[in-house]
Amino acid sequence: MFLFRSALFARLCLGGLAAALLATPACKSNSPAPDPTTTAPAPGGTTTGGTTTGGTSAVLTNSQLLGEYSAATLASRAAGVPLVGALAQYPIKVYRLTYRTRTPEGQETTASGAVLVPTASQALPVLSYQHGTLLPSTENQAPSYYAQGSDVWSIVSILASTGYVVSAPDYLGYGASKALPHPYEHAASLASASADMLRATREFCAQQKVSVNQKNFLLGYSEGGYATMALHKLLQENYATTLPVAASAPGAGAYHKSAFAKYILQSTQPLSFLSTYVWVLRTYDRVYALNRPYFFYYQEPYATQLQANPFGDVPSQASQLFAPAFSQAVLTNSDAALSKTLADNDIYDWKPTAPLALFHGTADDYVPFFNSQDAYDAMQKRGATQVELHPIQGGNHFSSAAAYTLGAYGFISQYNK
Repeated sequence: MFLFRSALFARLCLGGLAAALLATPACKSNSPAPDPTTTAPAPGGTTTGGTTTGGTSAVLTNSQLLGEYSAATLASRAAGVPLVGALAQYPIKVYRLTYRTRTPEGQETTASGAVLVPTASQALPVLSYQHGTLLPSTENQAPSYYAQGSDVWSIVSILASTGYVVSAPDYLGYGASKALPHPYEHAASLASASADMLRATREFCAQQKVSVNQKNFLLGYSEGGYATMALHKLLQENYATTLPVAASAPGAGAYHKSAFAKYILQSTQPLSFLSTYVWVLRTYDRVYALNRPYFFYYQEPYATQLQANPFGDVPSQASQLFAPAFSQAVLTNSDAALSKTLADNDIYDWKPTAPLALFHGTADDYVPFFNSQDAYDAMQKRGATQVELHPIQGGNHFSSAAAYTLGAYGFISQYNK
């Protein structure tokens, strides 16, 4: 749940595995990327120019082949990390899908994502991969563009090559739905867009006669970890028989939103991620129709500056940014509507019935470790017997990504038998 500053962004672009799967804004590429918004005909279309449309499917509206890649080509994308490159086994085909889903306001819209299909003879499981934070300015790193240097292009493609059909939603606000605001860290719409992409992926596989089994695995880090947790909960509650979860491994997500908000507002140390919390507040204010003015949340001059540029710079001290009355309302739970928006996005306290592993760096100062600890404790208290907590000792939000990737892959592999 954070944004890169330019120097760190450039450094991570050279960082091998950690850069490839950090699931925060992916390293920019100068390669031209196709535009998903130009390839999605209305439902019920025909097959033209290599584009197949699914007129009779429940949510799938369009599919387009983006490319085919050998195992050797995929392995080369992990140059410098031979252990990961050695995992590549099958060639893959990459497709862009568009599908129907709903906005937070309940309106039907068209969304998009990427599907990575290994060329294998046996029935394969499906892995839903939820990406992390993408700024509007790095929108072309969303999965459906399959841009060079993005996490789906690199490490996620290698994971697919090990024998998983990968479903990678763009989320609302990217790809085919880029005209919409991204509902940043909004649990319900992250989950529904991901679930509908998973449905579209399975419809596509049936249409293309790609053999898949009933197992669904879920992975994601940072905002992707939060989305993965929300997706797991939604699938368990609403799709238990049609899209059963085999196992999930969310990493470094802000699952305990109400506690996180209080942590921020009570902090006296500098916090480098406050610009993303501004994004969260803007999302919740819109989605829950709070319609509070900027000066309700922020002190001047930041209230005026953020109204003009919501992604503008903010101070690192919470006490300098947030309005005292807003801070007091959150800390004392004295604003019922505001408290409800935060509680509505708490996804730490429920009972998963499928295996779930929480990965988190113990020194994470962007999304503090207590988010995973609180989730583990709450799930244990509810009697969840297949939940594990995997602390990454001394790891911060950046350095923990490699350990998360390998650990999460190892965890779900236990259940892919």
